[in-house]
Amino acid sequence: MPDVRFTTHLRIHFPTLRDGDVSGSTLAEIVTELDRRHPGLAAYLVDDHGSLRKHVNMFVNEQLLEDRLRLGDVVGPKDRVFIMQALSGG
Repeated sequence: MPDVRFTTHLRIHFPTLRDGDVSGSTLAEIVTELDRRHPGLAAYLVDDHGSLRKHVNMFVNEQLLEDRLRLGDVVGPKDRVFIMQALSGG
């Protein structure tokens, strides 16, 4: 299973969120599984159409995802996925 990692800031909103293995062969499937484990997480990551929100980025093995609209990027069992959000303020 892919190893999924998160920025610390996401844990403020989802305190039980932990790095680790998540089943899925595409980024969309991983988001679905994460939402099953942590209800509401998908709404934070993707919009109503399943597209990645502008303030969120996902990387597969240090490469920025290619398909922001459908999250169709293929993920292998030994891949590492990193999910992060942009922070702003002043």
